[in-house]
Amino acid sequence: MRKVLFIILFLFITACQGNNETSRTVDMYNTSADMIGTAQLTEGDGGLDVKLKLEGLEPGYHGIHVHEYPKCDQPDFTTAGSHFNPDGNEHGLMHPEGSHLGDLPNVEADSGGLVDAELMLPEATLTDGKKSLLSGEGTSLIIHEQQDDGVSQPGGESGPRIACGIIAKDEKKSAETPTETPTDPTDFNQDQEE
Repeated sequence: MRKVLFIILFLFITACQGNNETSRTVDMYNTSADMIGTAQLTEGDGGLDVKLKLEGLEPGYHGIHVHEYPKCDQPDFTTAGSHFNPDGNEHGLMHPEGSHLGDLPNVEADSGGLVDAELMLPEATLTDGKKSLLSGEGTSLIIHEQQDDGVSQPGGESGPRIACGIIAKDEKKSAETPTETPTDPTDFNQDQEE
């Protein structure tokens, strides 16, 4: 009987603790739904450590941001929404009044298109709370074609979204390969001609 009560108490306490996840691996996909690498998110002192290992990018600097929805629909990832910004700040790490929580420093792809970078996302967390990347249904990590200028509103003039990874509350959804492909507008024209 004592064992049963102990198990029930343990399950109750565990259920009440909420999300206490401290690490998450995010698979990153390009606009053709090819996996191009990973982002490892780990709880650190004062925020999340982000370790990127990517390939297949154009050499040079690229903007990278956490966006507000866990959606990476091709071809342009606009379903990810705007930058994750629970405090309602302006965009840009160089903005004098603070930045979006989802603003990260630019990453540089080498001459072979590889990125091996370690970044910090101050104040962000994977645990419960307003600044959790897993709040609501979750968020996404987006890489842009160009570098973020750090001040322009609303997104730093960083250009089109070229890679996306889902940071979903449901970890199974985070691991899903994006399967939606863009529709061909000429298909509709052919249907009408028939």
